[in-house]
Amino acid sequence: MQVTFLGTSSGVPTRGRNVSAVALRLPQRSELWLFDCGEGTQHQFLRSDLRVSQLRRIFITHMHGDHVFGLPGLLASLGLAGACPGIDLYGPDPLRDYLEGVLHTSSTRIGYPLRSHKVRQAASTGAVLLDDDDLQVRCAPLTHRVPAYAYRVDQKPRPGRFDIARARELGIPPGPVYAELKTGRTVTLDDGRIINGASLTGQPRPGASVVYCTDTVFCEAAVTLAQGADLLIHESTFSHGEAELAIARQHSTSTMAAQTALAAGVKQLVLTHLSPRYMPGNTITPDDLVAEASAIFANTIVARDFLSIDVIPPDNDAAPLTSE
Repeated sequence: MQVTFLGTSSGVPTRGRNVSAVALRLPQRSELWLFDCGEGTQHQFLRSDLRVSQLRRIFITHMHGDHVFGLPGLLASLGLAGACPGIDLYGPDPLRDYLEGVLHTSSTRIGYPLRSHKVRQAASTGAVLLDDDDLQVRCAPLTHRVPAYAYRVDQKPRPGRFDIARARELGIPPGPVYAELKTGRTVTLDDGRIINGASLTGQPRPGASVVYCTDTVFCEAAVTLAQGADLLIHESTFSHGEAELAIARQHSTSTMAAQTALAAGVKQLVLTHLSPRYMPGNTITPDDLVAEASAIFANTIVARDFLSIDVIPPDNDAAPLTSE
């Protein structure tokens, strides 16, 4: 999985940061999933290497404008392109009514299937929101001024490593049969031998996991959802010195994000949703937020627009790779 930040500012865009949007690229299935869609997100797609034609699912955390104002325009553009097979939309209860109102009053026609899914019940009960052959999505309620939800994407366990050397020792000819054996299936060879693929594969390997958590003040639900995740993307709207303001507005400070990461035992923390007051050149900068968070959780970086992170499964010793 690869995460690309398309917007990392809170409230309003700045010259260097657009408002909230994060894309999750799934190369194994040529799909994109989008988390939040602030104003100008489709322009950010155009400035990136991502292909909006691969967009299949959109997850909205809450109904504040800096997270949803870009959604009607993006959906309308997908319709004009004429090749969209359909979009699944997940979010708070009012999301569908909001979209229907905007699209109706602007006489915008969506010429592809647009399927909406309310997440409130799954978030309140802990039920799985989405489950398919490769991925599972869960969500949790956050603590904000309006109903808000965090999302977690888990890649399902992958087959164990296939022992090619052992297969060759057994005289199993390379070819399509290897693909069958890699899945653990039992196959019959041309010479009549029956080979159990499970005997040639190691233990199943855990997949990668990503958690997206914004907007919220520190809350236990986020800690529970993020347990053991490879990557936690967490809002850091305020610095530690403005904790009282953060609590009043029900947003997180850099240290609250770090405390969530530490309590959840995640592998890496990425700070996003930064207040425009922390632009470079001001008294407090994004580097200061990273320093505050790193004092609690060392493996912390700050997001910037178009930063990409390859999320490495736990059995890989390499550090996550970042690129422009």
